[in-house]
Amino acid sequence: MSQPTVETSWQRLKRYTAARIALGRCGESLPTRHYLDFQLAHALARDAVHAALDVAALEAELNALGLEAVTVQSAARDRGQYLLRPDLGRRLEDASRTRLAAVAQAERRLAVVIAGGLSAAAVQRHAVAVLRLALPRLGGYTVGPVAIAELGRVALGDDIAQAMDAEAAVVLIGERPGLTAPDSLGIYFTYRPRVGSTDAERNCISNIRPEGLPYEAAAGELLWLLSAARDAGLSGVGLKALGSPALPGER
Repeated sequence: MSQPTVETSWQRLKRYTAARIALGRCGESLPTRHYLDFQLAHALARDAVHAALDVAALEAELNALGLEAVTVQSAARDRGQYLLRPDLGRRLEDASRTRLAAVAQAERRLAVVIAGGLSAAAVQRHAVAVLRLALPRLGGYTVGPVAIAELGRVALGDDIAQAMDAEAAVVLIGERPGLTAPDSLGIYFTYRPRVGSTDAERNCISNIRPEGLPYEAAAGELLWLLSAARDAGLSGVGLKALGSPALPGER
């Protein structure tokens, strides 16, 4: 005989969050539907980490925006090594560095990097949508070929920007999947990047997806960072201390 689900006093709070709260209980366990939902979320997160980026489809979307794309490789030779050796995902292979140096010719260049990170699905679904909103309003920056790195970490953008002699780097990358968000996109911005730049020199815009930070808000925050960094001559914690415009819904 099945036992009834006992609701909790937190039930009314569920409407404010996607977090797993107020699940109730059935005997000493979770209700079956919540247990199965957790198993599905865990499977989606695992799949996101191991999925490959469809580089050809991404290139086609970028070309439709009038952007060239160049595929680059990190020092990680395959997905397994990329997951086990984060340091290799932060370094360019020599052939890619040489290829990028050939396009280092325009002043005030903005290095735009799209990296699969830990969620190819996030990049595939959201990266171009954000660029579509941001690129027409870049002001004085010029964008060279967009570098696509399937096995890239955030710091790979420093290596790419240095090879391209770029003034700033914008890395759009798939974030580590959570159990409610397997497709969350992050943007990392660094002004005057170089190999060895620290995380304290970066600004991050996180949780970009329809259920999280909207594309328009993410694009607006990025444009503010680009402008403010040039005025201040820095990025990271120093720039954050200057404040940023309120996002929709904030006060």
